[in-house]
Amino acid sequence: MLEVTQKLVELLDLSPIGDDHFQGDSEDLGFPNVFGGQVLGQALMAASRTVEGRLCHSLHAYFLRPGNHSMPIDYEVQRVRDGGSFSVRRVIARQDGKEILTGSMSFQGEEPGFEHQFDMPDAPEPESLKSEQELGRILAPQVPERFRETLTRDRPIEIRPVDPVNPLQPEKRPPYRQSWLRAQGPLPEDPVLHRCLLTYASDFHFLATSMQPHGLTFTSKNMQVASLDHAIWFHWDFRMDEWLLYDKDSPRSSGGRGFNRGNFYNRDGVLVASTTQEALIRKRS
Repeated sequence: MLEVTQKLVELLDLSPIGDDHFQGDSEDLGFPNVFGGQVLGQALMAASRTVEGRLCHSLHAYFLRPGNHSMPIDYEVQRVRDGGSFSVRRVIARQDGKEILTGSMSFQGEEPGFEHQFDMPDAPEPESLKSEQELGRILAPQVPERFRETLTRDRPIEIRPVDPVNPLQPEKRPPYRQSWLRAQGPLPEDPVLHRCLLTYASDFHFLATSMQPHGLTFTSKNMQVASLDHAIWFHWDFRMDEWLLYDKDSPRSSGGRGFNRGNFYNRDGVLVASTTQEALIRKRS
């Protein structure tokens, strides 16, 4: 495992601090606040630590306050129910005694059943695309020096966008985005870890899909942008150290909010997970 990936795995490996209470560190990715995917991934790890023999099949969470990446995060897990087939957990994430995220996760044991899925959409092979790090090196000379490290840093999740957007010169585009992604280097055989890593990665560039029709990005002036909620459904086993296609669209934006949907496919065309998110995309006056 690469060192940068090992650091992410360690970030998700929470410390127990009491009965069904856990604590996780935070990382600074160059954003003003804690990356939402980090809090989601850690919350899922905390809930998973209280369930045996069952894996998460759905997650629903609300972001309540921006997190401070210079402080650890405390996670309280509440055991809502353990039924014959499903277990439900509620998770509250806090910093400085204040809730920054609340969510519910449902877990299920392996079970056969009816199967169908949408076909995987067309996409170029990941080997034909540049990574975000490579694209960042191209853009680096055009941005102030204080932003260059963020653009070119080593990343535990390699992302190769299809038809990438230039954040310095955004243009109006239809609300569709695609990218291939995978963890850098081999990972252990731990399905819980792979689900937490996908949860972490699912927040990258998700809400930006709803800004594309308006020619806006995170770097656009006078924009207030934040994730409001996030949901994931896990349909099938997968590995995060193998390429996954993240296919995203935004069917609607209104009221200062953008709605986004996503599907993860493996290279065999199997739909392994689906996501939704609503985000604040407010133009300040």
